[in-house]
Amino acid sequence: MVDVREAAKALAGARRVVVFTGAGISAESGVPTFRDALIGLWERYDAQALATPRAFEDDPDLVWGWYEWRRSLIQRVRPNAGHDAVATIQARSPHTVVVTQNVDDLHERAGSRAPIHLHGSLFTPRCAACSRPAEPGPADEPEGGRRLAPPRCGCGGAIRPGVVWFGEALPEEALEEAVQAATECDVLLTVGTSGVVYPAAEIPKVASMFGGTVIQVNPQPTPLDTVATINLYGTAATVLPELVKAAWPE
Repeated sequence: MVDVREAAKALAGARRVVVFTGAGISAESGVPTFRDALIGLWERYDAQALATPRAFEDDPDLVWGWYEWRRSLIQRVRPNAGHDAVATIQARSPHTVVVTQNVDDLHERAGSRAPIHLHGSLFTPRCAACSRPAEPGPADEPEGGRRLAPPRCGCGGAIRPGVVWFGEALPEEALEEAVQAATECDVLLTVGTSGVVYPAAEIPKVASMFGGTVIQVNPQPTPLDTVATINLYGTAATVLPELVKAAWPE
């Protein structure tokens, strides 16, 4: 409780806040992480092996089907109390920047403004050949998943998911915006991230290096424990509402 009060005081007094989120916050809504056991067609595959440019080149129907299954699943779940608390922080502290490693739209649906997606988004597909943006279609995939041929761009290229695959660079503009926000913030709140996926994991370290107070919310210890000024052990949906209530009591 002492740590929550200390974190709340820092958060309430901050002029600029960065909320940096990872897979843990969305897992509480039912979005499977790459480490979770899969069902149906996907039981036979390693999720990380499907998340590469080579996999899409070798079997576009398999990879497109996998990502459309994930998008369909996300559209059936709801933001949780952790997402709601992040939106409240942004509302209470107007200079808050939300930076996420997640490719879902749960922050947007909870009311967060313009989150920076470091790893892209399932809702921004583009042409694999010419990079032209494409409109996401309806996602209504069967529970067990299926192979699905990707749509075609006007140039003839296959439409690919708008996510960052293993081996690809992060979007330059998004990374620059996230690093800039981290250098300027008074408080960086890191939530539900393992702290092992680089270069995204550098963001809390940048904030600390530039004098920001780093507050970590995670159920288990992570490599960011030594970077954080305050470690709050627990899930986002439990800890963040308590933190918001302590920072801005009614």
